[in-house]
Amino acid sequence: MTRTVKFANAGGPEVLKFVDEPARSPMSGEVRIKVKAIGINRAESMWRNDQYIEPVNFPAGLGYEAAGIVDAVGADVTSFAPGDEVNVIPSFSMNQYFTYGEVIVVPEYAVTRHPESLSFAEAASVWMMFVTAYGALIEDAKVTHGDFVVVPAASSSVGLAAIQIANFAGATSIAVTRRADKRQQLLDAGAAHVIVTDEADLVDEIMRISGGKGARVVFDPVGGPNFAKLISALSFQGIAYLYGALDERATTLPVLEMIAKMISVKAHNIWLTSGDPARRKAAVEFVRNGLESGALKPIIDRTFAFDEMVEVHRYLETNGQFGKIVVTV
Repeated sequence: MTRTVKFANAGGPEVLKFVDEPARSPMSGEVRIKVKAIGINRAESMWRNDQYIEPVNFPAGLGYEAAGIVDAVGADVTSFAPGDEVNVIPSFSMNQYFTYGEVIVVPEYAVTRHPESLSFAEAASVWMMFVTAYGALIEDAKVTHGDFVVVPAASSSVGLAAIQIANFAGATSIAVTRRADKRQQLLDAGAAHVIVTDEADLVDEIMRISGGKGARVVFDPVGGPNFAKLISALSFQGIAYLYGALDERATTLPVLEMIAKMISVKAHNIWLTSGDPARRKAAVEFVRNGLESGALKPIIDRTFAFDEMVEVHRYLETNGQFGKIVVTV
């Protein structure tokens, strides 16, 4: 028997329940893992509320990331064997697979070898944040030397990953936060510049930092009415990526300004990268290289125990964390 976390209806953190059930045998193309750590993502809160990018089939499990040890493999699995230390990359529907469990079964394509330099807790934190940022900044925008990259909600795990990836590519990172007490943390995390929106005008500061030309890339999980300011801060033919909707108000666009500057606005999520075998392989190699060189580093805000999963989701929804929340099993 193994414990997993499931929920029978949408709602607050209290709908999450521990369920004892037999650990199922992996089928063809699947890997069974004894979990050591679980990475927690905003997407899982949205999933629990049935407000994610696909509807939930109840009763449901949840979770995209984990690190642990292979326990068993299904037929046709050749890349992994029992005893291997591995990580799970978000690349599946939570209606089919999940990672909130003591023992989990996931598809072989979602499994990668554990980076030797990381603990299980660190490894459980890296794949969602770095692959999401990589897909926009490296795979699509191809940021490089001379580019300015604006990162709103910069203290989130993906925001911190975007700062590190922009720096790794030679671009200049501009972190955006509402809170002055996070300025030094963001500078310490690698941001070349930090704008505190409660203290300074966002557009004026981006223009000052960029020497008047504006940023080539904005990587935004917020949206809402302030998104128009980010468009105003873009350079000619700049690109704005929206990968979240933390501000639930309508996202407005300054259409004439966009036409004048030939701006691109793109919706973004991890699946374009992690759902394609060739792109997923390239992303994993990029992240591994960054981890090995020290250019990319996991930043963990707080670690909880598996038994505290309800409290984990309560903490997640306070929006106060700096980096990744991780659960140890």
